[in-house]
Amino acid sequence: MKDTNLSSVLIYALLMLAMLVGGITYGQNLCGSNICVVQFNTSWNKSNGVDYLGGLTDCEVLNVSIDEGTYQSDYGIVVVPTIIVFNGKEVERFQANIMMQLEARKEDVQDAVDKIIMSAF
Repeated sequence: MKDTNLSSVLIYALLMLAMLVGGITYGQNLCGSNICVVQFNTSWNKSNGVDYLGGLTDCEVLNVSIDEGTYQSDYGIVVVPTIIVFNGKEVERFQANIMMQLEARKEDVQDAVDKIIMSAF
């Protein structure tokens, strides 16, 4: 009987691990395999959002509200705004300070995109 309980626990643990890994994998594919920059923010914090993302080059840009859906847990967003640079998976993350203001400059984010492009050569 102990073997049956142990087997059940192991099967349950493997299923939970598979769900966790599946969730992480799903969360990492917001942009597919393209280079993209995603700003995660909320409606109540729009005044602290960054508006320079449209000026970035060689990447796709998305603005995602974490007000609805599971973006916050899928991508581990703990403070807004958060900017994540993806290239099939997360490459770099820029998070707001305690005042919910992002200190990363356009040049910092563009540099992360440029590093991805240059690593292909």
